[in-house]
Amino acid sequence: MITRAQKDAVIADLRDKIENSQALFLTNVIGIEANQAVELRKTIREAKGGLIVTRNSLFGKAAEGTYAEELLTGLKGTNAVAFAFEDAPGVAKAIYESSKALEAITLGKGFLNQELLDEGRVSALAQLPSRDEMLGTLLATFQAPVSSLARLVNAIKDECETQGVDKAADLKVEAKVEAEA
Repeated sequence: MITRAQKDAVIADLRDKIENSQALFLTNVIGIEANQAVELRKTIREAKGGLIVTRNSLFGKAAEGTYAEELLTGLKGTNAVAFAFEDAPGVAKAIYESSKALEAITLGKGFLNQELLDEGRVSALAQLPSRDEMLGTLLATFQAPVSSLARLVNAIKDECETQGVDKAADLKVEAKVEAEA
């Protein structure tokens, strides 16, 4: 049996997590094997998050007076709350990917920057590319003009060597006429 002091400590810890997280998501991890739960927790931890399983009444008491009160008060059934402290899409993606492999795991409603999200919006958030993928795409976009310029300069150099000229201004350019069909 849990003592009043232990309950108060759990409530204080949950309230701290609610107030300091970028996002939180309702989920369910009941019915999966211990190894699978450990793997899910590890994936969420790698995304700078945490997964808490406790009594619904403690979730409700911790949420009193916070933005998450509407979602966490009066929960029924078995619930867990995943907190995202840095990478909200990464935490949602970890749960979403696990739910595809293990049907016992569900991804429910949540909050992102204190805005309530329904299951559909949480699922859409989970399907976004990861932060690293987005940064890679952004980097490739930044590099594209530079790469194109480098290829053009290299092509001009190669053509100068082929024609045996020293300067690009001395290149002989022939107009290509496309054959009419």
